[in-house]
Amino acid sequence: MNKRMMMMTGVAPFGLKPWFSERVWGKRDLTPWYAETGTTELVGEAWLTGPQCVVETGPLAGQTLAAVAENLGGEFPLLVKILFPADKLSVQVHPDDAQAKALGETRGKTECWYVLEAETGATVALGLKPGAGAKEVAASVESGTMESLMQHVPVAVGDMLFVDAGTVHAIGPGVVLLETQQTSDVTYRLYDYGRPRELHLEKGLQVLKSRTQAGKVAPRLMDGFTRLIEQKYFVVDRFDVSSTGEVNVAFNGAGCLVGLAGRGVVLDGEGHVELVPGKAVVVPAGGVSVVVETGSSISFARCVAPV
Repeated sequence: MNKRMMMMTGVAPFGLKPWFSERVWGKRDLTPWYAETGTTELVGEAWLTGPQCVVETGPLAGQTLAAVAENLGGEFPLLVKILFPADKLSVQVHPDDAQAKALGETRGKTECWYVLEAETGATVALGLKPGAGAKEVAASVESGTMESLMQHVPVAVGDMLFVDAGTVHAIGPGVVLLETQQTSDVTYRLYDYGRPRELHLEKGLQVLKSRTQAGKVAPRLMDGFTRLIEQKYFVVDRFDVSSTGEVNVAFNGAGCLVGLAGRGVVLDGEGHVELVPGKAVVVPAGGVSVVVETGSSISFARCVAPV
């Protein structure tokens, strides 16, 4: 069994409790996604499939996702989050797999952002302007002009953006994003607008790339769903159902369903798991299909690590 791409055969789908990550750029009020977070601090991220997320349903209830994965000989391959920035995130970069291993890390971090909410005029910074590289980045950090080197991309609800490893990037306020990424938290902070947090310039300058494949991804209509992105590490699709009934959802690798709007139920043959906005239902085995039962209109995402 490939430990990276675990196939937890014999384990039915289960619901996870989100884990809330406090961030200086986050919010205290995450409604309508979450009524409460369990903290009065600023929350920037809701981790839906984080290693520390606790199983809420079925015989594995009370265990962390990390413990479940370890007991079954692997690691869940995708980290899915919802991001809630009220202020600018730092300008940062992630290594690819080869770079990460050379720096003593397990793997790199390739990710994507699906825009759930966006205020008028909202943008993300994605990539460097033509001609800019490590030398220019280092000089701009010193002079406090880093933002002027970035390509600022307008975003709207429904946009999907690919964030290739090595892409210098930053997220601005006025958006809520569904992030799907490799299970990795290797982040090198290049610039933080004068906030007193540690920078990782040496490593960041080593791994940044002047040009990458990052950018907006056009959706593709498929048979019964919309393909938002298809990459080496993840495939993300959106299902929009407007009536009562059942929807068969296939998984060709381990993954999860994330509720976006409305409510449904994931049937597994032994029971059911509620599918609600802001929570993930893990489908731990590839090569299977699950049934989503809908009582009315519902939208949800399928995030899969392809094999």
